[in-house]
Amino acid sequence: MTDEAAIDYTLNNPDTLTKYKTAAQISHKVLELVTSWCVEGAKVISICQRGDKLLEEEVGKVYKGKKITKGISHPTTVSPSSFITPYTPLSTDADEASTSLKANEAIKVQLGAQIDGLGTIVCDTILVQPDQNKGAETSGREADLMLATYYANELLLRLMIPPGLVASGSEEDKKKASAEKPPSQAKITHLLEKLVKSYDCNLVEGTTSWLFERNEIEGKKKIVLAPADGSKGEGSPEVGEVWGVEIGVSLGTGKVKTLDCRPTLHRRTTVTYQLKRPSSRQTLSEIVKKFGTFPFSLRQLDDERAAKVGVVECVRANVLRQYEVVVDKDMAPVARLLTTIALTRNGLTRLSAPPTLDISKCRTEKKITDEEILKILQQPVARSTGAKAKNKKKKKKPAKKTAEEDDEESSSDE
Repeated sequence: MTDEAAIDYTLNNPDTLTKYKTAAQISHKVLELVTSWCVEGAKVISICQRGDKLLEEEVGKVYKGKKITKGISHPTTVSPSSFITPYTPLSTDADEASTSLKANEAIKVQLGAQIDGLGTIVCDTILVQPDQNKGAETSGREADLMLATYYANELLLRLMIPPGLVASGSEEDKKKASAEKPPSQAKITHLLEKLVKSYDCNLVEGTTSWLFERNEIEGKKKIVLAPADGSKGEGSPEVGEVWGVEIGVSLGTGKVKTLDCRPTLHRRTTVTYQLKRPSSRQTLSEIVKKFGTFPFSLRQLDDERAAKVGVVECVRANVLRQYEVVVDKDMAPVARLLTTIALTRNGLTRLSAPPTLDISKCRTEKKITDEEILKILQQPVARSTGAKAKNKKKKKKPAKKTAEEDDEESSSDE
């Protein structure tokens, strides 16, 4: 048996949660800096390049000397207002390389790090404010979009929690709550649609949350919101799982279309194929060595022009999956949030999450009135364990924490 086969990569192993949290800390640090660079007139490609450089530097500071893989779980992408999917232009495509940020547009910043194949990804939406309006209040339709997305994300996270996991009350109440079935994916979409319509917005069709596993960000389970073309989700979240939870909201209809431009974001599949072209084999070899099965941008390869040629056969043979550039069908502004979560016996832990929206700076007449939704939003995402208070009374710290004890401290901060 190999050493790798003997390692427990579930959340039962405290080292697993530690690695996820280390990757999340890097993701958070880099996200904060990258969003600070997103100012009017800034070039998207420059932001993406600087973000990836910073990710690599931060990853290089942890687990030094350890024989484990580590790196970027998702390249830095900056998606303009109506763009839905992560966007990362190439320097060799002159038109797209000139893309710059415009004042007051909603841009989506997505990135992530991985330690030992355990990846966290985070996405935040920010409004590009002119220098003279820094820190100013947001109003009108922009405020509607930001509030709808924030509350929809909070609702979705609570709907991800297995029934009864954080229930309060008597033992009978807890038992009753645990016996309930998890909400169907149709029910989840229904509640979220009702919420975003409170702000005259719509869900982005086909927005998908995935089960995360080691070296895999699109696992066996998925939740598809507002599914189109017969697509559907599979499975429900369970204790012991890590998920990438995504919400997408549009000021338009939420319908999507694919732009006729070069896909620059790719990911290796599990398909094996004897590639015929030497350039294809060389490109694939570099991809396997640098990125494993995590997403990457063609600009991250040594020779960008050669990479554009080398991936063609790889995509045709399904050795690589290319991510098409998808936008809102009406070219309306879109907001997206992506949170990596862990589900433990104490509830939901946000491993990597976008910063909490300052709702006091969003001015709108619209509000949520549905009682069922308001009741769910009031629910906690984790049990308050009081672990920190207990620890203060202890004279000595235990030499080793279990994964659950480590999570109790995190959960008490939720």
